[in-house]
Amino acid sequence: MTAEFGSARSTSARSPSEQSGSAQPLSAQSPSTPSPSTQPPRRRPARARWTGPLGLYTPGSTWLHRLSPGYKIAALAALSVVLTVWRTPAVGLSALGVAVVLLLATGAPLRQTSRALLPVVVVGVVLGVFQWWSRDLSAAVAVTGTLLALVVLATVVTVTSPADRVLDTVVRAAGPLRRVGVSPEVVGLTVTLMLRSVPLLVELAWEVRDAARARGLERSPRAYLVPFVLRTVARAHRTGDALAARGILDGEDPDEEPR
Repeated sequence: MTAEFGSARSTSARSPSEQSGSAQPLSAQSPSTPSPSTQPPRRRPARARWTGPLGLYTPGSTWLHRLSPGYKIAALAALSVVLTVWRTPAVGLSALGVAVVLLLATGAPLRQTSRALLPVVVVGVVLGVFQWWSRDLSAAVAVTGTLLALVVLATVVTVTSPADRVLDTVVRAAGPLRRVGVSPEVVGLTVTLMLRSVPLLVELAWEVRDAARARGLERSPRAYLVPFVLRTVARAHRTGDALAARGILDGEDPDEEPR
């Protein structure tokens, strides 16, 4: 008993820090950081939605912003005719230079605008290479310069004009069509659907490609084209059903008494 009493006294004589250090369970210790092999894989940041040259309106006070959308659209139409008739390398490159200067004068964000125009530039370069292969270098420069100039000029219009004012201008311009039975509001709705469909189709193409890549079928054209076509047709059907449910494009006068 003397030995047991002495051992008990020696145990109680220990400092609290020593006792806590010796009696601390493993579960109370701070958890160790997980090894790199156990950490979850990093997710890639979500891709920003591509809107194309449309939907790039940037508020500002430049003379291009103050100009009426009707005048800008009319000038764009006139320049389209001129550049199509006089399609030469000098005219195309000159128009492209003027269009770039006007775009820079709008004060639009260069990164966002460049990203929106990149697919169009790629298409223009591919078209230019094809024209060079099929015809000559002069025709390639003329076609590519004219195409890019018109696209940049159209971007200037969208950057400096709010979408609602552009659509109001389209509806007013289509006013004379009412005499032949065409509703200007329907024309404006058609333009709205067209402008809205471009970024939606691009976003749908990215989604289908990501789904095919997740299944390991990124090299299969069928895994990309078939879902894209089916989903595009399904979206068109849903849009048509929504318009029909609202009585739009049914050719009937809503104020007319039913027979």
